Amino acid sequence: MGDPHGIGIVGLGAISGQYLAILKDHPGIRIAAVADLNEARAAEIADATGAEALGVDELLTHSDVDTVLNLTIPAAHADIALRAIAAGKHVYGEKPLAATFEDAGRVIDAAAAAGVTVGCAPDTVLGTGTQTARDAIDRGDIGTPTFATATMITPGHERWHPNPDFYYTEGGGPLLDMGPYYVTALVHLLGPVVAVTGAANRSRDTRTIGSGPRAGEQVPVTIDTHVTGILEHAGGALSTIVMSFDGTTTAPPIEVHGPEGSLAVPDPNRFDGDVTLHPPGRERLALDASAGYADAGRGIGIIDMVQAGPGQAPRANGALALHALEVMTTLIRSAGLGRRLDITTTVERPNPVPLTTRNTWSELH
Repeated sequence: MGDPHGIGIVGLGAISGQYLAILKDHPGIRIAAVADLNEARAAEIADATGAEALGVDELLTHSDVDTVLNLTIPAAHADIALRAIAAGKHVYGEKPLAATFEDAGRVIDAAAAAGVTVGCAPDTVLGTGTQTARDAIDRGDIGTPTFATATMITPGHERWHPNPDFYYTEGGGPLLDMGPYYVTALVHLLGPVVAVTGAANRSRDTRTIGSGPRAGEQVPVTIDTHVTGILEHAGGALSTIVMSFDGTTTAPPIEVHGPEGSLAVPDPNRFDGDVTLHPPGRERLALDASAGYADAGRGIGIIDMVQAGPGQAPRANGALALHALEVMTTLIRSAGLGRRLDITTTVERPNPVPLTTRNTWSELH
């Protein structure tokens, strides 16, 4: 079976707890080292996992670390990834792959030159929700898909987030914040995107913080807070995506339509959820889970990456993350220019995930 795969975690913020819950007891993985600007937090996690608490430079070059799990802030994603790759390590990062498409491309190019693997969240789309919907599409339940809708509409993060400033400045906004889940799911369901057309606006120039010590403070809005786009998929299907901080909705997160019926797909920010099929002239049918990692959590993408065979790309791979980032940034650019733009990257539709119970995936080496 070989030795467990050594993971070194850089960045131990709130999201790290979700990763640790999945990874720390997996027999094929060992948390070898952790690093954080908060040294007390690193020492606490090291004590709980049996890892070493190290500085970032030490972790990136440590002989027991095979893959660096990059959970830093988006602005640091590319720097940490490039340094890890230079040290000969595989990399798996939180979304986005990098803060800009150009930096993300540098990460992918560096990894290819070094012969190491890059993986990237979201891995939520590997759960039973999105994968069961994909299975229904692949077996022809709705015929050849014609179009899809992807909808994420909220009133804005300032209602609950005590420091929402980032969401309303360059690099923030609803599309770059939540779009990775939806765009990645659409690629799993329908394949890569070849062109986009976007439009965007904003409802107001300030937002009022609703909770925490800054409650009542006004936050300036310098980016568009509502983005609508049309994605043209290589297979001919069209997707309409609506990402907004300017309203509420009861629409399903994703719907996929074809001549034989329509599928309601659950929230791609979750691993599970109900998939329903609506054939023409008949009642909606709830589909049993038929594909995906059951009872999964954040970190299943790393497990999938570690278990990938020689020459086999992990399902949550860097090329897919680069493609999704280009789709989103090009959509924003299209909205500013007012015209259709081509996408320069492409990606293979990731392999489907067979229905895999937790007892199976949590015990695999």
